[in-house]
Formats: sequence, structure tokens, C-alpha cells
Amino acid sequence: MLIKLLEPLNVPDSLIHELAEPLKTAGHGFVYYSKKATSKEELVTRSENADIVMIANTPFPKEAVIANPKLKLINVAFTGVDHVSLPESLPDGQENPVKICNASGYANTAVAELTVGLTIDLFRKISAENQAIKTPTKNQEKQLIYKGFELKHKVVGIIGTGHIGLEVAKLFKAFQMTVIATSHSEKEEAKKMDITYMPLKELLKKSDIVTLHVPLTPITKGMIGKEELSLMKTSAVLINCARGPVVDTKALASALNHQTIAGAGIDVFDIEPPLPKDHPLLYSKHTVLTPHIGYFTQEAMISRAKIAFANTIAFLSDVPKNIVK
Repeated sequence: MLIKLLEPLNVPDSLIHELAEPLKTAGHGFVYYSKKATSKEELVTRSENADIVMIANTPFPKEAVIANPKLKLINVAFTGVDHVSLPESLPDGQENPVKICNASGYANTAVAELTVGLTIDLFRKISAENQAIKTPTKNQEKQLIYKGFELKHKVVGIIGTGHIGLEVAKLFKAFQMTVIATSHSEKEEAKKMDITYMPLKELLKKSDIVTLHVPLTPITKGMIGKEELSLMKTSAVLINCARGPVVDTKALASALNHQTIAGAGIDVFDIEPPLPKDHPLLYSKHTVLTPHIGYFTQEAMISRAKIAFANTIAFLSDVPKNIVK
């Protein structure tokens, strides 16, 4: 079979070639593109004649599937797969046979640590103090007046107790915090950690920190909007290192500017950064923004490359792993 890696995975090329060697040894073809495609048309061309394509987070168009009847697997070296478009059927009316797998788990630690980092930044005003000391006024003493808060004994509400949500819970537990949660399914591991499950509205009312760890689905899209934000404490902060559209951006900006909530740490947006100059969160009060880097650590990049190639090998061995569609 022909396997094509359509974009770089932010690891050394030497690691890509090392991971591809078992495929070549087994007699499969392997093509690697070390630079991102600059257009949808280029991605379609790169995908030609491939049995398996491997991508990261570049949007993958349905045109590439329609143009390549040989395609059997889209191997996504990422957790979310909402950037992959599949046609409902092929031109001849046949049902689309293409499967999608992901690299679930590769960035659990990276995302969990950024979640805690954003929370500490907001509670201890780190970014605000950094800006204040670098841009002093005539009265420096009056400028540095940001009184922080401690995490110890605060209540953190985790929305979604999958692998990342549970890792976040473990880190917050180390700060002697009370952890509560809401999720579509209750995990025994969470209960053993003394995590109390409750409905979303109750969680929002009780939490000092609300942190999101759910995938983007028709159910979760916009799940945090004006009504939900109004239920939060005025002293509470919202952290989103999950998916941008899970939160209503305009409602969040309004809540921040009207001090309905105390702050927000946001790594994901309704569009991918760079953000347009008029994006509402760029001008929101008490907000710490990062450009979708939750997954982006050296360790996580190596882990996802290994998982992606292991997924390819498993599929070729008729024991597919991490199939999500």
C-alpha cells in the first residue's frame, strides 16, 4: 500500500524516517512532505493514489476523498478530527468507506499543565504584573496593586472527565483543592479521587475555576453561553483548553467586560489564530490568551508521531486502533 504523510509533525525528519522504516521493510510505499501545503488543491494533489494519508491539524477537504477512490484511512495525528471533511457518498453513489483514526492521548500532560498554568497566571496576576513592571508609570508603587489569590482550598469544576480532565484533576488535587465535575459518563477513577459529579448548572454556581475538557460535538457546541456564564461566581475564572466553539465568544467577552466573571484563560478560539484585529477576546478584561499551544510541547510532538505511525501499522495489520469514524 501507499502511505503519504501530507505535512510535517514538528519532530526531526530523522524520527519520521525511523518510524517509517518498518513500513518500507514490509514493502509499503511511503511519501513524506516536509512542508505544509499552501492550498486545498495542493492537499488534493498530494493525496493522489494514497491508500492511507497521515495529517496533523491542517483541514482535510472532502474533495481529496472524492478524487481518490483508493483511500482507506485518514490517520489524524491530532486529538480532534472536526477539521476532516468526508463526503456522505462517493460519485457513484456508494457509501464512503474511508475510516478516520486519531492520536488520542498524545497531549494529555501538555494540555493539563497549560490548564493549571493559565489558572495560576489569572489567580496571581502574573501576566498583568509582568506588563506593569515593564511599562512603569510615574507612580510605580500605585501601579503594582494586583492582589492575587491562592489555589489552596478553592473549588475547581471540571467539565468532561476524559483522560485530560482526570489528569487536570490530579494536578489540582496537589494544590489541596476541591474538585467537582460534570460529564456525559461518570468515571470510577474520578470517584476514587473524591471527585463529586453534579449537573452543569450546579457546578457553575459552586466553582472558583471552571475548566473545559470536552470534544467539539453538536451537543457541546456553545454549551457555555450567556446563561451559563451568568451562573458563575463573579470571582470565578473560566479556562478553555478544549475547543473554541464550545464557548460563545461574544457572550464570554461581554461577561468579562461587565465583570460577570473575574477572568478567563483561553487557548482555543472560534477560529484558528492569528486572530483578526477585531476579535472580541483581544480587548476583553482580565484575559490571558495563548495561540492554541496546549498540545505543543517537545514531548507531546514525539508522542503523537509515534502514535500516528503505530496507528498506520495497526491498520495495515488488520487490527485498527483509535478509529473514531
